[in-house]
Amino acid sequence: MNVQANIPAGHRVNAAGHLVPEDLISPVDKLRDDVVRDIIAKAIEQRNQLAAFKLQSMQQITDFCDLSAAEYGVEWGGQKGNVTLMSFDGRYKLIRAVGEHRVFDERIQTAKKLIDDCIAKWSEGAQSELKALVEHAFRVSKQGHIDVNQVLSLRQISIDDPDWKAAMDAIADAIQITGTSQYLRMYERQGDGKYQQIPLDSAKV
Repeated sequence: MNVQANIPAGHRVNAAGHLVPEDLISPVDKLRDDVVRDIIAKAIEQRNQLAAFKLQSMQQITDFCDLSAAEYGVEWGGQKGNVTLMSFDGRYKLIRAVGEHRVFDERIQTAKKLIDDCIAKWSEGAQSELKALVEHAFRVSKQGHIDVNQVLSLRQISIDDPDWKAAMDAIADAIQITGTSQYLRMYERQGDGKYQQIPLDSAKV
């Protein structure tokens, strides 16, 4: 709904939602309002164009991958994964990355209890350091979530104890995939041979 379309001619709405006749608004306040609205309108247009560009680019990459696979009699089908495409001269690089949104279900509390039990039964010498590591991994964010990657880092610790291994299995079982996001990253090779990302964020231009 376009709120501006419902405003009577010769009026503007202030921050409190009140109609104010324009002849009661100072010229600088009206000019400020015009500047802000003009820039925001252009920004929204650019955002929409960027969203359309991303969708089109993702589809082009998918179509190319399907075409490339078809040369070998293969049909991709299903969820597409990460892909890196290079220009013929190596100057440009495209990366389509697929990221999963992962959360823990209630079984993560079981995993935490199993880990705490392991620490409690082990020697005092290993307890304080490992306990600090575990508490760091299981810390809760301001949004009330446990960082999946931090907890999964515990699985890299190789401990030959059946209870520890059971805890690591419980961590794996507690992970739930709630969705995926696709990211498009573009790079250009610099004079030193390194690739620099082409930013689409205006703050990085």
